[in-house]
Amino acid sequence: MKKIEAVIKPFKLNEVKAALHEVGIQGMTVTEVKGFGRQKGHTEIYRGSEYTVDFLPKVKIETIVPDDLAQQAVQAILGSAKTGKIGDGKVFVSTIDEAWRIRTEEHGENAV
Repeated sequence: MKKIEAVIKPFKLNEVKAALHEVGIQGMTVTEVKGFGRQKGHTEIYRGSEYTVDFLPKVKIETIVPDDLAQQAVQAILGSAKTGKIGDGKVFVSTIDEAWRIRTEEHGENAV
């Protein structure tokens, strides 16, 4: 199993969700997060004073998928989250050794 974490622009969430659903991803966890990368935030003017916004709002999507679906899921995220502008986000893939469903105590891929 693989854990896929994607940090994307918030307005792309519905497109990414739809793309993942199309490839057969049944569930995900979504968290509102803040961060910055190469874009390093931006400067804004509020009531005549200039200030820097270091942490920009992002959305983090986490899902666990079987090994054979991982590449399709990553491609779905890349295709649907991309705007071509700086700050589009990142995708991370890591290996999951074990998973358990609390209610039924199923484990492995059956728990996902």
